[in-house]
Amino acid sequence: MCIFARVMRRLFLIVAIISLIVGCGQSYEETKRLNQAQRLKLFREDSAALKVAVMPTLDCLPVFVAKERQLFDTAVDIRLKQFTAQMDCDTALMRNRVEGSVSDLVRAERMMKSGVPIKYWTSTNAYWLLISNRQQRINDLKHLDDKMVAMTRYSVTDLLSDMVVDSAKLKPERVFRIQINDVNVRLKMLENNEMDALLMTEPYATQAILAKNKVLFDTRKSDMQMGAFVFRTKGMDDKNRQHQMKVFLEGYNEACDSINKYGVRNYRDVIRKYYVVSEQTLKNLPDTLKYQHATPPRQVDIERAQQWLSKK
Repeated sequence: MCIFARVMRRLFLIVAIISLIVGCGQSYEETKRLNQAQRLKLFREDSAALKVAVMPTLDCLPVFVAKERQLFDTAVDIRLKQFTAQMDCDTALMRNRVEGSVSDLVRAERMMKSGVPIKYWTSTNAYWLLISNRQQRINDLKHLDDKMVAMTRYSVTDLLSDMVVDSAKLKPERVFRIQINDVNVRLKMLENNEMDALLMTEPYATQAILAKNKVLFDTRKSDMQMGAFVFRTKGMDDKNRQHQMKVFLEGYNEACDSINKYGVRNYRDVIRKYYVVSEQTLKNLPDTLKYQHATPPRQVDIERAQQWLSKK
């Protein structure tokens, strides 16, 4: 009787284990089906949303403010896709992963020239500074001879590096243009004394200046407005897309008004969330920086980009 009981207990244990295995198998298959359904649902939602590629540069601040302060109609799905290199923004745009992107006129004109169906939505207030490494004692553009300058190929920084070389009457081959696409990496290279000079925009320019690095060139003194937001044209005539664009425009303009009224530093919490900069930089950002409502780029700036590209 005792032996029979032990056998029965073993059989019961075996049956329980088999049931558990079968149950787990069903659970796994069910979970797999649910995951597939969830992924499909998320894919459809993402496809239907208005997606905009942005970077941690201050020309994107109105978009971040509009998102964080719910200035976009919450009934409309607007998603920000964050990148730290303009090249990645371009790739997302060209592969239809986003509808719009922050850019500059050189990159935008080059994409249009290569057949990418995009158009300008607005210019931005982005400006660029050429900043030299204080350790290298580069106090004049002529001192860039036999030096390295961080920039990005076929972008406004590429155009600016040519301008600087020409104005200083340096031999182009004597100024080594080094492609550093990631804006955070570019700043780190300056801080780590790994680069002689860099072309930078805000807020990284402020952080570099606070570290007592020297400004050699400033696009604001050359009356250049080369920043822009661009959007794809294909598929954007749909009523839903048109409504999304209207909501995006209204939120963007409202954010511009708010920043202009209260100042950039008032939104330090937003900048702290989306930008990798020091607390000292946050306290010293240019509070006089103004943002205009969505306005197409100036023709003179577009032609500047086109002319430079034609020479390349």
